[in-house]
Amino acid sequence: MFFRRGARMLRWLVCGRLGPVWMWKALLLFVAIAFAGQLLGVIFNKSGQPATHSIFSSPDAQGPSLGPCQPHTHIMFLKTHKTASSTMLNILYRFGEERNLRFALPLGYQLGYPLPFNAHRVKGYQGPRVVEYNIMCNHMRFHKSEVEKVMPEDTFYFSIIRDPVALAESSFAYYKEVAPAFRKAKVLGDFADDPMKYYDPRLRNNHYARNLLWFDFGMDNNANFSMALAQRGEDAIRQTFKLILVSEYFDESMILLRHALCWPLDAVVSFSLNARQQKSSSTGGMSRSWVSKAAAAAGVSVTGGRSQMKASPSLSLTDAQREKLRQWNALDWYLYKAFNRTFWEEIYKFGPALMQEEVALLRMRREHLAQVCLRDGGKPVDGYRIRDKNIRPFQSGLVKIVGYELQPGLDNATRTACLRMIRPEIQYKDLLDAQQFPLVSAMQTQQGHQSQGQAVAAGGTSLGQDASRTGEKAVEKGSRLTRSNQPLTQKQEKGR
Repeated sequence: MFFRRGARMLRWLVCGRLGPVWMWKALLLFVAIAFAGQLLGVIFNKSGQPATHSIFSSPDAQGPSLGPCQPHTHIMFLKTHKTASSTMLNILYRFGEERNLRFALPLGYQLGYPLPFNAHRVKGYQGPRVVEYNIMCNHMRFHKSEVEKVMPEDTFYFSIIRDPVALAESSFAYYKEVAPAFRKAKVLGDFADDPMKYYDPRLRNNHYARNLLWFDFGMDNNANFSMALAQRGEDAIRQTFKLILVSEYFDESMILLRHALCWPLDAVVSFSLNARQQKSSSTGGMSRSWVSKAAAAAGVSVTGGRSQMKASPSLSLTDAQREKLRQWNALDWYLYKAFNRTFWEEIYKFGPALMQEEVALLRMRREHLAQVCLRDGGKPVDGYRIRDKNIRPFQSGLVKIVGYELQPGLDNATRTACLRMIRPEIQYKDLLDAQQFPLVSAMQTQQGHQSQGQAVAAGGTSLGQDASRTGEKAVEKGSRLTRSNQPLTQKQEKGR
């Protein structure tokens, strides 16, 4: 009412004398809009809250300046076994998903492992250079000429290694029921004392028990050690791989990788994934579907829908047994010493003081993100206690695999970014698969539901039905890790 009276009075005083009516109408409308805007601003400043500023968009997320370089987006990571490579895989998955990059994904969960890699193991592969792939990072036995059919010429190749003794400890715990040589040994110390008592090179999956790094790089893990052979293997790796990281110095490795790839700091900040506890475990509340879906990826036999979980094996070793394991894995030990030496040469080139500063920033950032993202500040949680199956790690081997739970009350953007950091590789691969092949994923889901309905109608269920939804049932048959310990004839080996 007050505004109407004021407007009529103003028009009565000046209309017809100081300008046309339409001009005054426009002026009054402008004043009213400005007043309303100011009034609404006051209201929101008093009662509303400012928009949240995501921690992932803060200046700290970028880290120290890397200069004018451009981020590498053509990347091949050789995912070696038991070397913190699952954490590295998460880093690559996150980087690619956030930038909508294309992954060279496997048909199942591994790129034909343990057979040498073949380009046709990549889902959707139609021939060299038909499709541009940005990132290749799933388990494979390296075969350079086949990888080059898939990845562009400017691809950055890198991998990661670990002390063979620590690797043997982890492999024994993780693959105790997969590798016949480990299965026969009561404890790791027994195996270390006399490996040949338990090891038969003809038995499938025994590659986990000897020179596993050498095997993953595509070479003969049963070859007799000689300096000439070891040097040829080292040279072959150096010709292809621009950077070899060291698991024992993971944070320093991430700084070298960040600078080599020209990536922001947050791209290499991570939480340890697929970590184990030295305690016995059962699958607890784990659903049948996750056991079957992960069998090919983790190399665990399944029976009746549950992995074969037993008491945690003893991994304690004497100094003499550690030395015996180095001799048994002599080719791996040679590679570790050679590339560990190169690794520290790279750090000295980078600058020890600068490295120390950037590692400190990386650790501070990790701690900060843990406080923001994770319940209880990042305290690991037993896998079977995690209710959300999207972040529940698959339990494999004879030890407990721990995971994380998200902090409640996160805004959507922060929750999405935090979820990427803790999503296990099995679930993450499924997610990326669905994003890259939405039609195929929808068809597989529909087929899975139909099969499940038929099984329920028949009064039973089948592990293979869950597996078929992910495409692993038939195509990964040749690379699945079975418990068969029958010797392979030459003809059978070719068939694999």
